[in-house]
Amino acid sequence: MTVERIVSTWTFGLSANRAGWKVLNKGGSSIDAAEAVCCACELDLEADSVGLGGLPDMNGEVTLDGCVMLGPGQHGAVAALGHCPHAASVARLVMEQSRHSLLVGRGADQFAQQHGHQKKDLLTEEVRERWLEWKRTGGTTIHGTGSGHRAGQLPIDDTIGVLAIDKEGTLAGACTSSGMAYKEPGRVGDSPLIGHGLYVDPQVGAAVATGTGELVMSVCGSFLAVEELRRGQSPEASITTVLERIMKSLHVKPEHQVAMLILLPDGSWSAGAIRDGYVTAEINHTGEKLCRPSLVLLPS
Repeated sequence: MTVERIVSTWTFGLSANRAGWKVLNKGGSSIDAAEAVCCACELDLEADSVGLGGLPDMNGEVTLDGCVMLGPGQHGAVAALGHCPHAASVARLVMEQSRHSLLVGRGADQFAQQHGHQKKDLLTEEVRERWLEWKRTGGTTIHGTGSGHRAGQLPIDDTIGVLAIDKEGTLAGACTSSGMAYKEPGRVGDSPLIGHGLYVDPQVGAAVATGTGELVMSVCGSFLAVEELRRGQSPEASITTVLERIMKSLHVKPEHQVAMLILLPDGSWSAGAIRDGYVTAEINHTGEKLCRPSLVLLPS
């Protein structure tokens, strides 16, 4: 029997998951639930790496990235979305209402507005003040984010990645992020890139990545994790392969972090990270909780 479940990345996933669980409780699909989790987080002003209130680029402009996926033939994504907080919802529209897989920038915003999303300023006054302080200090003052950064730690790309399974046993995934804080204008991370930030194969499993996007993109992280599952590896072994590939192939700095989350078609899941600090938010019929990863390559 399939266990209905939602798992998402970081502490801000705990409250966001509740919106998705309401969907599943009413008989909704896994993709509906994953989208609902993203929408809730995108409006959570405490989540400063996602949606409305996300930290801007160097020029003070907030741009969002996101994607959704049900399988190799069903996925959509947006990048550099500038005037709509709901990147995952627009990504789903790309999947269902367009001929394309990825829309970016002004075209993504136009597409969102054509499909009923109102144009909105994503830079809140509080975040604007933080950006101005960052500029005044020459780009050296870094605030911790809601996902548990330590004071003074450089910002990373704390995507909320969501994996869900419904009563029919259908897997779905979604990602949404404002990307790396104070990034170079035009920077796009792994969050909207299928096979990097998210990959779902309905027969094999689903994987989502979070952390420093450039590291994930260098090894096609989520796709690699699912391919390891296809080869018969356990979720823990698959995650280990991805993280060790990153460690062996790239120069991983002290401020870098990558975490991987995997959900299987039977509803079981696992997570791992390069460093301490990452947590997974889980919700199912028995309740909700934050869970430490089952493996950490470089524990404190």
